[in-house]
Amino acid sequence: MNSCKNMDQPEKIPTAEKKMRKYLYVMSATIMAAFVAPALAQTHIYVGGSGGATEQLFKEKIIPAFEARTGSRVTYVAGNSTDILAKLQAQKGKQELSVALIDDGPMYQAVGAGLCAPVQNSGSINEIYPNARMVGDKSVGIGFIATGLAYNKEVFTKNGWSAPTSWNDLLNPKYKQKVVIPPITNGYGLLTLVMMARLNGGGEEKIDPGFEVMTKKVAPNVLAWEPSPGKMAQMMQTGEGALVVWGNGRVQSVVDQGAPVEFVYPKEGAVVIMVSGCVVNDGPQAALGQQFLQHVVSAEVQGMIASRLGWGPVNNTTKLEPDIAAKVVFGPEKVNALISPNYDIINAKRAEWTNRWNRSVEK
Repeated sequence: MNSCKNMDQPEKIPTAEKKMRKYLYVMSATIMAAFVAPALAQTHIYVGGSGGATEQLFKEKIIPAFEARTGSRVTYVAGNSTDILAKLQAQKGKQELSVALIDDGPMYQAVGAGLCAPVQNSGSINEIYPNARMVGDKSVGIGFIATGLAYNKEVFTKNGWSAPTSWNDLLNPKYKQKVVIPPITNGYGLLTLVMMARLNGGGEEKIDPGFEVMTKKVAPNVLAWEPSPGKMAQMMQTGEGALVVWGNGRVQSVVDQGAPVEFVYPKEGAVVIMVSGCVVNDGPQAALGQQFLQHVVSAEVQGMIASRLGWGPVNNTTKLEPDIAAKVVFGPEKVNALISPNYDIINAKRAEWTNRWNRSVEK
């Protein structure tokens, strides 16, 4: 009976052994954490990109698909292109972002400042159009936007005007106080200046002809140098802005609201604005960043971007429904007709041109 009673009682462990067991348990947990924490950190990246509809699409569709395929975690950090560029510059040498998705002008600045790593030429990167491969091979376009003309069809019909076909239509005095162009700081105004220079014996490297035409012939027709997309859309809808310079995606959003507006690819060519992406130089988890960039330019994701954001797909294998294809820059013919500005020159001269614009054009 005594032996049975002893068996029912808990084993008495000496105090020293208890301490040793506790010590070994703590050490084991610490060692495991040392291995597990870095492993978890290596599957988490931060991606910087614009807010609004872009942020919504990435969070709802693009990122979840990538996380499901790779088992990783992606945090989207929203901001405009200049803010993200400033963040990269401020954090140089100790980057938090792994991937940056910004407009092509600021992207060329980022590349020039050594903030972008070489793009890994594998996977869907090999399926993108040649003009989506940006100079230096340290960034790629992730969506085409065409800068051209748009007009209010009702106003043109009422006045007996034919639809615009050329950048030179901006010079026609019959459109006096009917033209709306964003300012040079917006980008669309800057590209209008470049096109006026190119069509009058100059270009990015010889901008004087552009300023002369903008000052003497275009500016007298301009009702407003409008920076606000909302105000621009309103002016197009009412016909106050009968002829404008804007991006095809912006114009399409106005059309989708029922406005009698149409986008025009000028016969001399529309100027491309690319939303672009790069893997941050010396950023964390570079390999995962490369995978994410490949994911963004894959045919499937490019289809999502075209449908939801109105950016033309950079992947030449992307398939689109006819109604979507008609609204975006789609297919070799449209893509190859796009004019690519020289941002190496533009970025070096941007401050100088802005000051000159404010003195002579928008005064």
